[in-house]
Amino acid sequence: DLGSTTTKAVVMDDKGQVLGRGITNSRSNYDTAARVSKLEAFIDARLSLIRREHDKEPAVAGRVDEIIDGLTRNFRREQFIEQLGDLEQTCVANVEGPRFAGKEKAIVGALTEVFRRLREEEADKLFAPDAQRKSDFFRDLAGSRFMQIGEEVARANGVEFDHLLHMYDKSITEVENRPPSADMNRKFRSAMERVRGEMSSALDTAALGAPIDAALDIEMSERYVVGTGYGRVRLPFPKEHIRSEILCHGLGAHLMYPKTRTVLDIGGQDTKGIQIDDKGIVVNSQMNDRCAAGTGRYLSYVADEMNMGLHELGPLAMKSTKSIRINSTCTVFAGAELRDRLALGDKREDILAGLHRAIMLRAMSIISRSGGITDQFTFTGGVAKNEAAVKELRQLVKENYGEVQINIDPDSIYTGALGASEFARRAVVEA
Repeated sequence: DLGSTTTKAVVMDDKGQVLGRGITNSRSNYDTAARVSKLEAFIDARLSLIRREHDKEPAVAGRVDEIIDGLTRNFRREQFIEQLGDLEQTCVANVEGPRFAGKEKAIVGALTEVFRRLREEEADKLFAPDAQRKSDFFRDLAGSRFMQIGEEVARANGVEFDHLLHMYDKSITEVENRPPSADMNRKFRSAMERVRGEMSSALDTAALGAPIDAALDIEMSERYVVGTGYGRVRLPFPKEHIRSEILCHGLGAHLMYPKTRTVLDIGGQDTKGIQIDDKGIVVNSQMNDRCAAGTGRYLSYVADEMNMGLHELGPLAMKSTKSIRINSTCTVFAGAELRDRLALGDKREDILAGLHRAIMLRAMSIISRSGGITDQFTFTGGVAKNEAAVKELRQLVKENYGEVQINIDPDSIYTGALGASEFARRAVVEA
């Protein structure tokens, strides 16, 4: 599911059981985003198989979660170190041209030291058992540490920090567009060795090793792929492997909640109101017209205007004590209205609460045009993770439709990919 902000993938077996999910940033290179999200879903599927094998092992009873958490964390460490090596080679190769004439040796020396410290010191800190990471995306992890270490190393080596920063900026996109190698078995086995070292020595080594060997020996073959999402026409799939977002979100919501009849999806660029029958087939739908008003992109713009992170908007809006009416959810005019409200002395949390209500009022209008809410109602998409948006939606649904069961799954961002995966499964079964 290639969205405007993130690309998601779901791996399903031939019985309809979800084995793995994967997500990555949507890049300008959509082929890469599709490959990375699919690779991530297969990694997650392999972890599911490993968990299944450990669940059969009496010697690790009660410690399976600990094992899988440690394995996942250390697998990510292996990936991180691999991509660091790629980034270092790319940065060094980019030290060329008249701007760096006569400084090449010093710049390469500084880069070598930065990456040595990233590998030998920072990797262990980032992936320690109690480490708190704000992101698992390589760009975010490597970038924050590179800036901190790079400035210090540049001073010590008599190199301009701007030169190191230029190398990073020039190289990171190139590296991101080369997904990590698909050599999962080696990384899982290396990760498990570190898990053995972290866990109690009293734990039988064979109890850890045999299940992972059994799981890694299970062959997974890709039978059929279906693509959907905002950028689906750019996916490297034949046209018969493409389905619309509306069809996939409708079917995905049905798989999660079979009694669902109305679906609201708010993504990065669009809002969809979808009506489905008891088999998950779409019977009616409506989308926002032309612009990104009231979508995730609008919230992202608001966050930028307020110099906040997107994830901070919902929690701050929940602190509101007064309702403020916002007249427009137009991205073009949002900045001006925000500044006017702040100039009038309104609190940021009250302004944000009003913005969230305005967004959900717009969504309710789209739902109404699609046929209103009947039976169970499911809210999907990235905005479903915003607690203030959920609060306003619940209130508006109650005001307009009375007591209705509202379903919001923690994995709702994967709804479109889940529906696409089911379309793929059915294609295999029917063949």
